[in-house]
Amino acid sequence: QVQLVESGGGLVQPGGSLRLSCAASARILSFSYMGWYRQAPGKQRELVAGIPRIGLVSYADSVKGRFTISRDIAKNTPSLQMNNLKPEDTAVYYCNVQSQYGNYWGQGTQVTVSS
Repeated sequence: QVQLVESGGGLVQPGGSLRLSCAASARILSFSYMGWYRQAPGKQRELVAGIPRIGLVSYADSVKGRFTISRDIAKNTPSLQMNNLKPEDTAVYYCNVQSQYGNYWGQGTQVTVSS
């Protein structure tokens, strides 16, 4: 079973930047979709950004123009560059990779945007 571990979260002031990474214990074969999700207290988990194997990258409207998702080709995992962070971006962020062999989730990393 492939394990995913997120890193790069932390406390940042409004307007700041963070880069989230997702490490895999092994290369994920035949991925069909990868993405970043987030869950704020009292809210449902939501898709932040995603990369399909075929098709266009997608972003939640709330992060368009501020966040950029990219793919680590060696491991087939996503990274997320977050710029101009806002307090409403505060949440636990999860990476997700879907393949024909499984649907993999990390344990999450906390992002807190506060002055």
